[in-house]
Amino acid sequence: MSYLDYQVAQVPVGWRKFLYLNWPLVILLAAVSSVGFLMLYSVAGGDADTWAKPQMYRFAVGMVAMIALAFVPIWFWRGISVFAYVGCLLLLVAVEMFGHVGMGAQRWIDLGPIKLQPSELMKIALVLLLAAYYDWLGTRRVSRPLWVLVPVLLILLPTFLVLTQPDLGTAILLVAGGGIVMFAAGVSLWYFGAVIMLVVALVGTVMESRGTDWQLLKDYQFRRIDTFLDPSSDPLGAGYNITQAQIALGSGGWSGRGYMQGTQSRLNFLPEKQTDFIFTVLAEEFGFVGAFSLLMLYLLILGFCLYSALTNRDRFASLMTIGIAGAFFLYFSVNMGMVMGLMPVVGVPLPLVSYGGTAMMILLMAFGMIQSAHVHRPR
Repeated sequence: MSYLDYQVAQVPVGWRKFLYLNWPLVILLAAVSSVGFLMLYSVAGGDADTWAKPQMYRFAVGMVAMIALAFVPIWFWRGISVFAYVGCLLLLVAVEMFGHVGMGAQRWIDLGPIKLQPSELMKIALVLLLAAYYDWLGTRRVSRPLWVLVPVLLILLPTFLVLTQPDLGTAILLVAGGGIVMFAAGVSLWYFGAVIMLVVALVGTVMESRGTDWQLLKDYQFRRIDTFLDPSSDPLGAGYNITQAQIALGSGGWSGRGYMQGTQSRLNFLPEKQTDFIFTVLAEEFGFVGAFSLLMLYLLILGFCLYSALTNRDRFASLMTIGIAGAFFLYFSVNMGMVMGLMPVVGVPLPLVSYGGTAMMILLMAFGMIQSAHVHRPR
């Protein structure tokens, strides 16, 4: 036992878990969320009531939930993994039957005060189930074909349901998040090579299906691909969003135009400036320095999560932490790549910064599970 652990051991049990929290991670999450509050205040033209205050209330509730979940024993998450996965599957089916339609997609269940997006819950439930599966399976059988097929089916089932909503971005994140857990569990790289070849073939098939009776994507999804390849082909139509985003990114320069001085957002040229494209507002007002600083905060969060996972001797806790951290990485990397024109626009929010209740609450609850793994790791 280290000297620090010895000193903590003298503290009453009720306070001991509180001291074992990963406090640098708590501070970093608060710092990133504070950036979001500032940006939401800016895009609303100095009005806090529109987006900033509701986001602050959600963050406060989410932080309380995160700390409360940190006190839950890690065995609890392992025990509910199957029920969480099945429950989320049923919610995805419920979305198909009587889900709320918004912006051309049927992704939400209207619960009155809030609109629940089950696909967000499924990202976490899938990680829990895969971590529990590989914890039960052990290390000797992870690469045997039969045991590889099981997690693949567990990933593809919710992915298919999400694709029918349609929500291509979330479907991609589900597949990638599941793949991260499989990689961390030690599945042979040959399987990942085969998947890459399959994806290349699938992309070719999807492009060939365009305009046919068996077209595999919606027309608007093909337009997103066209816009990604050549935004200037339709600058006032399908390419408008990414064109304006790139103008905002470039006009920020090294140090930006100044807080609340961004012309692209103030004059309403930027689309969805409070959600998917909020990173471009930050880049325009604070320039490269501001954008790089936010990226460093994200990477520090990722680093603390991975360090906690790699030093945890509980296999389930380690895999769960890596899976949730991987989902977090996919969130911010896809969003940043999307607004910079490096990836197609798929409607992925910037974590803890973009306006949105369900995404923030679920993400903070997921970090509560990471804290649970950190607090209850063998010492």
